[in-house]
Amino acid sequence: MSTDPETTETSPSEDTGTDAAGGAEGAGTDVTSDAGEAAEGTGEETAAEGAEGTAAEGTESTGEDAATEGTDGTGEDATADGTADAKAEPAAPELSEAAAELLAQRLERERIERRKAEKAGPIAAGTKLSGKAADLLAAVRAVESGEKPVTTPFAEPDPAPRPSAAPEAVRRPQPVAADPGTPATETVESVRRVLAEGGAPETLAAQVAAALGEGGDHQLREDPWQLLRVPGVRPEQADGFARALPGAECAPDDERRGRAVTNWLLEQAALAGHTVLEASALTAALAKQGVPDPDAATQSAIAEGEVLVFQDALDEPAVPVQRTDEETEEVQERPVRVLIGLERYTLAEESLADGLAKLINSVPKEDGSAADWERAGAAKGSTGELIRAVAGHGLVLHTGGEASLEEPAALLRAAASFGLRAWAAAHSPVGRDRFAALLGGSGAGAGSVSGGPGDPGSTAPGGPASDAPQDPATDGSAPDGPGSADGPRATTLAGLLSGAEGPGRDADGALDLDLLVVLDAPQLDVETAALLSESLPDGARLVLAGDPAVLWSAGPGRVFADLLASKACPQVVSRRPDLGPVGELVSGIGIGELNQVEAPGKEVVIVPVRDAGEAVHRTVQLVADSVPRVIGVPSEQTVVITPGHGGAAGTRALNVALKERLNPGPGRFGGFDPGDRIAYSPTPGRTIPGRVVNADAEGLHLACAGGPVVVPKERVEQAVRHGWALTAHQAVGARWPAVVVVLPGDAAQALSRPWVYTAFSRADRHLSVVHGVDQALPRAVAEVPAKPRTTRLPVLLRPQVPAEA
Repeated sequence: MSTDPETTETSPSEDTGTDAAGGAEGAGTDVTSDAGEAAEGTGEETAAEGAEGTAAEGTESTGEDAATEGTDGTGEDATADGTADAKAEPAAPELSEAAAELLAQRLERERIERRKAEKAGPIAAGTKLSGKAADLLAAVRAVESGEKPVTTPFAEPDPAPRPSAAPEAVRRPQPVAADPGTPATETVESVRRVLAEGGAPETLAAQVAAALGEGGDHQLREDPWQLLRVPGVRPEQADGFARALPGAECAPDDERRGRAVTNWLLEQAALAGHTVLEASALTAALAKQGVPDPDAATQSAIAEGEVLVFQDALDEPAVPVQRTDEETEEVQERPVRVLIGLERYTLAEESLADGLAKLINSVPKEDGSAADWERAGAAKGSTGELIRAVAGHGLVLHTGGEASLEEPAALLRAAASFGLRAWAAAHSPVGRDRFAALLGGSGAGAGSVSGGPGDPGSTAPGGPASDAPQDPATDGSAPDGPGSADGPRATTLAGLLSGAEGPGRDADGALDLDLLVVLDAPQLDVETAALLSESLPDGARLVLAGDPAVLWSAGPGRVFADLLASKACPQVVSRRPDLGPVGELVSGIGIGELNQVEAPGKEVVIVPVRDAGEAVHRTVQLVADSVPRVIGVPSEQTVVITPGHGGAAGTRALNVALKERLNPGPGRFGGFDPGDRIAYSPTPGRTIPGRVVNADAEGLHLACAGGPVVVPKERVEQAVRHGWALTAHQAVGARWPAVVVVLPGDAAQALSRPWVYTAFSRADRHLSVVHGVDQALPRAVAEVPAKPRTTRLPVLLRPQVPAEA
């Protein structure tokens, strides 16, 4: 491969972008990586596999920007600088896609809670446990059944009873056009006064009021550690607030502190992708946070109903252990591990397991004749294999790279020809439009731009690039989604579930479709996947398709990887390789090999640099001059990818330098000017590229992939970033004609094989690597796999799925 493109400048003598960076930031909190090792629980591991919006990319560990950035969190100290003030959007006559998505998730969580309330009765398993496992299980039974108080097993004060939930009467309806609303002004002001008394930034008042609701000021006085419910606040900051608040009467062994820190640690674990933690890891993390009695803190959180505890049987060893008769008598049951998780995620995972098991065990509707399916299934290779699998199964997994997308496209076209209501759902608008081009839809045909007006993302795989911006009115983003009027259509998954796009829902509240192909399946977290599984009508077919080598989801869980590992349903592995030098390079990375590839057309270029300042300089030079001049890809179709937001060569520093060169201006609209490329995050974990149009009293006007967006001024700081440079988590689900991957020396610890695979595979035609990490790059590819996530989905599926599946 080439080592340097043609350039017009030499290395700089000074850093052109360091002023914008505060330091290496953004490592997600990985509370535990395995059963035997507990981390700080405060973000002291760099979680390169953590979530976008979960502070997963960088080198300083905080994971605090997750809920506000919606990308790879930057770890800003929200309490220290008071910059995390987030007010909900004012009520509007029509529900925005972001608000609809949040509302749909809230309704799903309420449905799950109601559903779990119907499951009365004691837990059958675990009756012969002893020690801590038995105590924890007894605590859950005591609280949930109400038959005996928690004081029996633990000798603690009586807990407050868990709120009861009304039984589910009907299936979850289609989300209605209602805005969650903002906290009352009186509530915000009363909370602001309490924060001021405790020395906390008053700018957090709106967030605290939104988190605690009406009476939030009284809740803060009664329990100052409720401040930890605000994203970005850390235990030591909440401790300072509690000590300074008059009349709080706080102590290190305060039961309220132990309970709040328990919840905070589990939230941090969720940011790193875990749905549950092993009890031993949680207690170790509590001890490191200065909780004097971790077991009592865990028990208190369980008693309050804030967390749930589970005991899952461990797998039997592959080689049977020889035991004496006495040992056999003592071993009454298989060993178990005790897991603890937040109710929100554990119930979503259980609901997901139920929904997937229903799909696996059900017989699809007889849509289309057997002869039709047989004729379509006669296609060659893995395309025919996929069609045959879908013909007879409710759930099918499909894996492969970019070239493999032609196979689900062929499936959808065949199903539509049989009369099925066939749809595809992608992670991002860019991915949606690219796939629509494969379908041959009118919304995004071959060669169309997919990155939003003035921000071309790329074309269909293998197609030519287009330099012309798209008009949002004609970019195929109508509510029905891009695609032929009579054939299959494509939508975004968020738009499908919120009702902003897609086929809508039937009278029972289910999606009005027969076949759904979900692209970018590795990006499914447990909550989104649970909502999806519960939204499918009876007899529908679901195909989860994606590349298992990319970064996992922004939210907790690893749904696609867990399903692949469980082997609970048919799996079709595409045999279509990604061609060209970039495809060859990425394929090698997927198996742990960083190979030299022949690149006669400069498809792959390595640009060595000595330090971060030179990395910023050479990156600007590549985007603004070298790639357009030598490769023929304009700067509007080139994206920069770097491991984190902070640091001397993070997205902040790079975006400052790129803006100065490509669209200089004073930043009069909250740091933005018309024409700036941006990355808009309507909800945590989702990033939509676009451009700034203007700003007025309503907010910042953006032209994004999918149509125009107005971001209220109070949300601009949270939801909008400059978008010339992105992190890999922001870029996942999209591709561009040219990509410049920046690897500064301080990012070496953030690299992993999935990160490198994801970043390099975003390039269609050209990949430049600004290389400053020496041997850390091949070492990451060969030796650093995805960080493990603790989940329960395989265990939950096992008893519900026949062994022969």
